[in-house]
Amino acid sequence: MTDSHSAVHHGPELLHHFADEEQQKNAASLGMWLFLGTEIMFFGGMFLAYLVYRLNYFNEFAAASRSIRILPGAINTAVLLCSSLTVVLAVRAAQMGKRKLLIWMLILTLIFGLAFLVIKGVEWHEKYEEHHVPGNFMGRAFNVDDLKQDFPQLHVQSDHAQIFFSLYFAMTGIHALHMIVGVGIFLWLIYKAWKDDFSPKYYTPVEIAGLYWHFVDVVWIYLFPLLYLIDRKPL
Repeated sequence: MTDSHSAVHHGPELLHHFADEEQQKNAASLGMWLFLGTEIMFFGGMFLAYLVYRLNYFNEFAAASRSIRILPGAINTAVLLCSSLTVVLAVRAAQMGKRKLLIWMLILTLIFGLAFLVIKGVEWHEKYEEHHVPGNFMGRAFNVDDLKQDFPQLHVQSDHAQIFFSLYFAMTGIHALHMIVGVGIFLWLIYKAWKDDFSPKYYTPVEIAGLYWHFVDVVWIYLFPLLYLIDRKPL
């Protein structure tokens, strides 16, 4: 008598410690959601610190925020929204078994991710040239005399302004680190898609990567108004 389990055929992508593809997919999804939960708590702590300091040093936060150009941040917001669309289209292409479309959507997502990092790098360089990097970074001591001159009515204190820029570099830097990880993931997905390893029956890595990428995009949606849009009304 043939064992009923022996008649069940599984794809080569099924790992040995899972009973079937559905269990493997559910485990991967649960793992990613648990990971994202820890990331929410991590970024939540930084957001809380930002809000507490903003309430205490509103003038310095308002002046420091005004020194950051809105246009690069707005462009990066649009870039990430477009990348979310291409990720969704990549998942859909994988579900439909459209290999070429999947590859192109993954490549576009990668390009958007790299574009974001380049724009962010330009912004960081601008703050470096303006001596707005906290501490004494590469021989350039932190200085906000320009903010005191531009916004004399706000009575900007250097130590308090330095807190804003510390949070700015910490929050955007950690976000950029997540973007770099995402770029690496999509490079791997492009390679796997090129080898035709995905099919309508197996596209879990694409879907899980999409969840991660959407989370990174959502974090930026919160960072953009918090860091760039504080008190932009005329003084």
